[in-house]
Amino acid sequence: MLVASCTISFADTGTLKAYQRGDWSGLVKSAAGQPIAIHFWGVTCAPCAKEMPLWGKFLSQDKNAKVIFVQVDEVPLEATKKMLSQASLSAATNYYLNTSFDDYLRYEIDPQWRGETPMTVLIDKNGRVARKAGPVNFIELKKWFAKGA
Repeated sequence: MLVASCTISFADTGTLKAYQRGDWSGLVKSAAGQPIAIHFWGVTCAPCAKEMPLWGKFLSQDKNAKVIFVQVDEVPLEATKKMLSQASLSAATNYYLNTSFDDYLRYEIDPQWRGETPMTVLIDKNGRVARKAGPVNFIELKKWFAKGA
């Protein structure tokens, strides 16, 4: 739900959870046979800052799309909350790293990933995984979700 307001409301810590080593398998299992996109982004990433409001628009138009956001920069939590709020993503499923984004975390997600952001992992209903580095093509993503991936 989009609400116009003159003030910035920050993400509630109930919708912003700590992400740590070992959480990846749980996120993958949360798909439960349906397509899911897991988007890794950073507050200090310029392409991410430009793209996050587009994610907010996408989710406002496609309420059935299952998307999880994981913020990977080592920044104050308030910076993450502010960016999510400005992108209309405060109510989305959001995670932030509560440890440094080290090789172990990246390897757990994808051994080939070097940690660049933005990066989106698409998991189809059969558990097949595709990694998309760089900004998302939202037209293609909408088609991917629409066909049930």
